[in-house]
Amino acid sequence: MTEPAPPDGAALVSRIGAMLPELRPAERRVGEAVVADPTSVARESITALAERCNTSAPTVVRFAKRMGFSGYPQLRLALAKAAGIEEGRTARGPLSGTLDPDDTLEEVVAKIGYADARAVEDTASMLDIDALRSAVDALVAARRIDLIGVGASGVTAMDLCQKLARLGLNAVYHGDRHAAVTALSLRGAGDVVISVSHSGSTPDAIAPTRLAVDHGVRAIAITNHPGSKLAQTADITLVTTSRETTFRSGAMASRIAQLVVVDCLFVGVAMRDMPATRDALDASFKAIAEL
Repeated sequence: MTEPAPPDGAALVSRIGAMLPELRPAERRVGEAVVADPTSVARESITALAERCNTSAPTVVRFAKRMGFSGYPQLRLALAKAAGIEEGRTARGPLSGTLDPDDTLEEVVAKIGYADARAVEDTASMLDIDALRSAVDALVAARRIDLIGVGASGVTAMDLCQKLARLGLNAVYHGDRHAAVTALSLRGAGDVVISVSHSGSTPDAIAPTRLAVDHGVRAIAITNHPGSKLAQTADITLVTTSRETTFRSGAMASRIAQLVVVDCLFVGVAMRDMPATRDALDASFKAIAEL
């Protein structure tokens, strides 16, 4: 497995949070400590952090390297930079996005706004442009496009399906596993499937995607976890960056992060043939106006 390049600035903590499910238990404890309080970790020695996480100094070093750094000192510097960026966002100090039972409604609004804004900024800054370009290429050349997503991710998949359909592309959304498997069993080379899952571990997204790949379909995954089963199954993975927090507000922010990717895909496809895009959008706008 290729080690990831270290994320820059504040996106680092979000990416570590996304990679937690992929880590060994001891490394995961270190990652959880970083996500919970990156500022404190930036001030800790390797020995102190290892003791606090009930692990060893070599494990902390392995964790740092897994995150793309040459060692723990480089990780500490990156965390210090991230903390500085956070403190610069608000005069009150960094927000965590974590909702507390005694928060006022004003604090709830501020924290949700913070989590959503971070999801947008971090996803945009961390999005793999080469992967995005490959996904756009696949969609432009596709005969048929199937979109899969359940729950909150289904909202994202439906949104992208509608956008692609308004460009005149042959796109259909499946929110049911049986319907998806039925449709994809008839697909083949030249077709594309887009599967959306924040966790990347949703069986209702993984099974149809695996079937599609077995039939020669080009598979695109949109997920927050680059090492997930869905990402490993797909040909192209577009990674969102959002954090899980109280009341699964991370899941709320994940919807915003997914929509950033959707908009990038849509505009990327639309710009490949602007005259055709204008004609298609004008036709749909006219049809709606005449209702």
